[in-house]
Amino acid sequence: MKTSTFQPDQSHLAYSVGITLDRFIKLKQSDFPFASGELSQLLRDIALAAKIVNRETNRAGLANIGGAFGQTNVQGEEQQKLDVIANIRFMRALSKGGEVCAIVSEEEDAVVDLQNNSGKYVVAIDPLDGSSNIDVNISIGTIFSIYRRKSPIGSPILLEDIMQPGSEQVAAGYVLYGSSTMLVYTTGFGVNGFTYENSLGEFFLSHPDIQAPKSGTIYSINEGLQLEWEKGIADFVQSCKEMKMQSRYIGSLVADFHRNLLKGGIYLYPSTLKNPSGKLRLMYEANALAFIIEQAGGKASEGKQRILDIQPKNLHQRTPLIIGSVELVEQVERMMNPMETLVTS
Repeated sequence: MKTSTFQPDQSHLAYSVGITLDRFIKLKQSDFPFASGELSQLLRDIALAAKIVNRETNRAGLANIGGAFGQTNVQGEEQQKLDVIANIRFMRALSKGGEVCAIVSEEEDAVVDLQNNSGKYVVAIDPLDGSSNIDVNISIGTIFSIYRRKSPIGSPILLEDIMQPGSEQVAAGYVLYGSSTMLVYTTGFGVNGFTYENSLGEFFLSHPDIQAPKSGTIYSINEGLQLEWEKGIADFVQSCKEMKMQSRYIGSLVADFHRNLLKGGIYLYPSTLKNPSGKLRLMYEANALAFIIEQAGGKASEGKQRILDIQPKNLHQRTPLIIGSVELVEQVERMMNPMETLVTS
């Protein structure tokens, strides 16, 4: 009887697709012995909703779901049709899984109490950041934070379950819908990125153990607001120009952050005369990205204080955000606080 053996030199004919997100989550489940699998399932629920939103964004131009919805959200911003669609998709996924007791969403005025007193987690989410860019085919994203509730399981949710500082996050991540769709997340044990393979319907590990460069040559800021910046920000941007750094600003937070995370650089959305408290939302934008960047070796600040140390006072609280490579963020902090620098030096 003839037998054959696998020929190693033929392996180049079929490329390896790598490890799936689902398998990766299962392998890492031992990092959370207290979670009994709920956190792992919650991450799968988010990934499923992201796949559906990815499908919707890819067909937006054909299905007439681009453009404005005709209403404004609690931020006073005009809702896009895809804002509403993404919010519905993530709400359904998070409510049906059974792991979540409450949701804070950019598109909802108040806390969404799921009446699931056995749920262990609270999720804060921006379902579709930068959705106004969809009409011009620019990358957009989803940002999420996951917190473990403080009140006893089985009891109604309390305010303390919702209003937690970013340092209490057990997981956070974002989905970037662009030339390829990526899910990047951390559970406090490093940052890993997964790229969506459309033909297989799976996220595959493509960027293991992401490390943000200590410095970089890219700065990202809306220079149209230059006349409204405080002196320290203006001085920093001027120094970037003198060093011939590259100005790269997409205006889609997830896309700008993702580029700088991988290549090194800094993203700034400082306070302005019009928005003295900043414009980005603390609970479902800044906190998640701050957790990710710190896990990757970078830094996130509001100018004087670490983002993750800020105690939120309301659901839609805004904050300045300076985030990216640690050396660049610390340079901004020194220029914004020259007197403190003199005292400590």
